[in-house]
Amino acid sequence: MSSSAVYTQSQVSTHLNRSAKDILVRILAVVSFAWGALALAQVPNKPITLLVPFAAGGNLDIVARLIAPGLAKQLGQAVVVQNKPGAGGVLGVTELSRAEPDGSVLMVSTPNAITVAPKMMKTPYTIDSFATVGLIASTSLLLVTRTDQSKFNDFASFVAYAKANPGKISVGNAGIGTSNHLAIMQVQSIAGIELNVITYKGSGPANIDLLGGQIDVMIDQLSSALSHLKSGRSRALMVVSPARDPLVPDVPSTTDVGLPELEVSTTAGLLAPSKTPAATIALLNSALNQILTDPTLQEQFARAASQVRPGPPAAFMTLMQKEDKQAAELAAAGKLKSE
Repeated sequence: MSSSAVYTQSQVSTHLNRSAKDILVRILAVVSFAWGALALAQVPNKPITLLVPFAAGGNLDIVARLIAPGLAKQLGQAVVVQNKPGAGGVLGVTELSRAEPDGSVLMVSTPNAITVAPKMMKTPYTIDSFATVGLIASTSLLLVTRTDQSKFNDFASFVAYAKANPGKISVGNAGIGTSNHLAIMQVQSIAGIELNVITYKGSGPANIDLLGGQIDVMIDQLSSALSHLKSGRSRALMVVSPARDPLVPDVPSTTDVGLPELEVSTTAGLLAPSKTPAATIALLNSALNQILTDPTLQEQFARAASQVRPGPPAAFMTLMQKEDKQAAELAAAGKLKSE
């Protein structure tokens, strides 16, 4: 004799709800597994090289070493910072342009080596050779000199000395086409002075020569100049911005010295080769933004005189395209010349 179970409407409803929940849980588990597998598939199963196209000790080197540990944690792979200085960043940028587009080689850079340098020399790449991952941080530029330098005491006496001695003041910069280099060009043009421009493979070597007395002044990022300012070994004549920087409130701005139209800063971002898959770029951008919103890292950047700038890949590309257009206009006007 067969037996049958009799369910009330409430029991049937409960049973169906439980079944639906079980199905939903299983679907979510499958989706979660698939997403995890997809994410893993977008990260190369090998150490990630983080190129810096300038020497150790400069602003970009500081930025790269600040984000490397967080990227390694987010991506589950070792991240190795590798400095590739030379030709105003062109050597390092060239290496990135020729790298495998799988996310295993990235670069921390400003737009200048990509947008300005090709207008000043022959390069094997253009702006189209790269994919932007996202912005990282920005920092002010300063005109700095040694504390014991006696030719001039402030920006006004610096300009007066330069006008009385054309080409006699030596000024260092981080490389041809860098924001430091462009700032020097603008200072010369707007202030009506002529300087002896010395180009280095990054701010680090330029700082060594500045402090050693081989050059008189340099344009440097606040991030790499701050330690020397705090130690008293160097002093700043001007922030290359219409507003003072709160980290060095006593340093006059370009507005203070009567040149409010003079404004140059440095913005660093993360780049990959142009044919890197969109899914990989999205994953890298997510990892970058995740670490940039970490209060601990934000405090580290603040101590390094930089402000984090999380956002989408398009934000960095928009900046690159803007600077590429400006560089093309300067080149057409004959104002971009290697020193």
